[in-house]
Amino acid sequence: MTKIDWVAEAVPAEMAVRQVYCIMLDREGRVMLRVEKKPDRIKYSLAGGRPEVYDNGIEGTCRRELLEEVNTEIETPVYIGYQLVNEGNGTPAYAQVRMAALIRKIGKKQPDPDNGKTYDRLLVAPEKAAALLNWGDVGYSQVMKAKEVIYRRYGITEASNTEEWV
Repeated sequence: MTKIDWVAEAVPAEMAVRQVYCIMLDREGRVMLRVEKKPDRIKYSLAGGRPEVYDNGIEGTCRRELLEEVNTEIETPVYIGYQLVNEGNGTPAYAQVRMAALIRKIGKKQPDPDNGKTYDRLLVAPEKAAALLNWGDVGYSQVMKAKEVIYRRYGITEASNTEEWV
């Protein structure tokens, strides 16, 4: 059984990073969620993906994936921690990195070049974002850490409760 833990420290040098996701906030303190409408449900997620050799590190992966999936530009992203994933099947544990960033510009929706899907984007208060992600305590901890870091860095004092499709 897969076990996922939140670790608010640097990824150990010997551990593989298989994913980089970003918790993006706007100047009103809201989190942007990537939304995929399926026939039987709505799936909320963060934008991000797999590191590629040409990315030049996790910041490059972060910026590339945000442009590809939700066509959004960010200020300098901040590393906030990682999910330690242990699949429990004898394979080595790996990291899923989490970054936090302030949104600089939201572009027009466009298809993800990786899979052709066009995702919707929803801005919501951080607590609502954590609930919609439905990742339990691990997800809540990530969103609250991103909120803390970005609010402090950019002088945001509270989140707007206005939900907005962008």
